[in-house]
Amino acid sequence: MGNLLLLIVVALTVGAVVFGVMTLVTGGDPGLTPAEPDERATPLPADRPLVESDVSSTTFDVGWRGYRMAQVDQTLRRLAYDLGYKSELIQVLEAEVAALREGRVEDADTLARARASALGQAAPSTEPVATVAETDTEAAEADAAQPVEAEHDTDVDGDAAAETTDPAPAVEPVRR
Repeated sequence: MGNLLLLIVVALTVGAVVFGVMTLVTGGDPGLTPAEPDERATPLPADRPLVESDVSSTTFDVGWRGYRMAQVDQTLRRLAYDLGYKSELIQVLEAEVAALREGRVEDADTLARARASALGQAAPSTEPVATVAETDTEAAEADAAQPVEAEHDTDVDGDAAAETTDPAPAVEPVRR
């Protein structure tokens, strides 16, 4: 029984060696072929700042040993840039708030203009900000000076509709 087992092992070993030599001589083994991308990658948007859903919806093409390294590297570089940009913007906003709390309005205006130009927005006005009490007083004086005119609308039948007045909605400032 031992001789039979030894004969089978030797036969398998000789067969594997003969197959390996013949494959190398004839070139019958093409080797590993490169994996073709499946072209289903979803890159990050390049035309606007990133949001959370952009990162969660990003996909990559699958390669031989995982994802395509070039796509992953590009995504990581973009994420690093966007995170750095947003942290710098937060620092500028914090400095602007600190300047306003300390009463340095000129410094806050300078920071606001720099922030707006970096974001590509129109620069904020440099006029002093009116307080809520001043705004309410001015609005009440303007309303008292102008007579109220009622508008009469007629519907399709030619009947007079109820009087309609369009009061301006009151805007409350956000306080934290």
